[in-house]
Amino acid sequence: MKLSVDPNIARAQTLPPEFYRSIHWFDESKEKVFARSWQLVGDTDQVKEPGWTTPVELLPHYLAEPLLLTRDKKNDLHCLSNACTHRGNLVVDKPCKLNDLRCKYHGRRFSLDGQFLSMPEFKEVENFPTADDHLTSLPLFQMGKWLFTRLSTGADAQAFFKPMIDRIGWMPFDQFVFHPGLSRDYPVQANWALYCENYLEGFHIPFVHAGLNSVIDYSNYAVELHRYSSLQLGIAKDGELVFDLPASSPDYGKKIAGYYFWVFPNLMFNFYPWGLSINVVKPVSPSSCVVSFLSYVWNESFLRQGAGGDLHKVELEDEEVVQNVQKGIQSRFYRYGRYSATRETGTHHFHRLIAEFFETK
Repeated sequence: MKLSVDPNIARAQTLPPEFYRSIHWFDESKEKVFARSWQLVGDTDQVKEPGWTTPVELLPHYLAEPLLLTRDKKNDLHCLSNACTHRGNLVVDKPCKLNDLRCKYHGRRFSLDGQFLSMPEFKEVENFPTADDHLTSLPLFQMGKWLFTRLSTGADAQAFFKPMIDRIGWMPFDQFVFHPGLSRDYPVQANWALYCENYLEGFHIPFVHAGLNSVIDYSNYAVELHRYSSLQLGIAKDGELVFDLPASSPDYGKKIAGYYFWVFPNLMFNFYPWGLSINVVKPVSPSSCVVSFLSYVWNESFLRQGAGGDLHKVELEDEEVVQNVQKGIQSRFYRYGRYSATRETGTHHFHRLIAEFFETK
């Protein structure tokens, strides 16, 4: 079966239900979609000083790729494979400060930028070392303090993130502080894509989110589409908490309660006057995912106010909906849906990108 979504939203049909329930499409998405796209790998607080190394597993239970963030003696950041090029052992198993990288299995050494340095008992080995003995270095993109990488070839990071940077680059990202107490993982019994497409439309807000609807002006809710991302602008009702926008902002004069940026395929950046909630949707199975909420606080005095005042309640409301959809698409009578041409442009855009990535060789 070929995935195809008509570019004309007024004619288009949604993805077939098999996409959300088949192990074939779930497994194919690993390399076709996720390995080719940019994923959040960490932030600069994890490698603050030269010598710091932090192991990271990229999308556990799905890509499950062992990676390593390092900051070398020149203060340059690197994202490396964390699999030793000798026998595949993890080179670093916990955050630490090092002069170089040494595998604990057989003592192979690498510099902090992944270059092979030495190996015991290998004098007799022919044609050694070669380029294959270095740790693989992955592309690393930095937006503020947040770090992103991709595992395979694909579009440049600017194509994914530049619209967001251009829009909210005036925010002092260096002042955003990660708060573990406000961060948590949510297991969701629904396909990762169902969770994303629910996020990508405000159409359901009046029906699902009574509290959010009381502070958001739904009539002025706007969606902007970009090449590999989209933005939903939450306009506040009178008297609600809004951003104090600088004159340099393209939204100056608007009552912005929240910026909801989505970056294909599974990253959500929700900016509120108190800071940022990054939501990472992590596939687990065709019918389940884990959504990580990572909270970075900018202004604590605005916590628990406005559109971002009760993210936990909104999340539980969304979970109930998407989990029921996962059950509904098992029906032998459901074949496809249609899109609201005015309210579901973000979901249509998402489906078009999925189909495009599956077509790309």
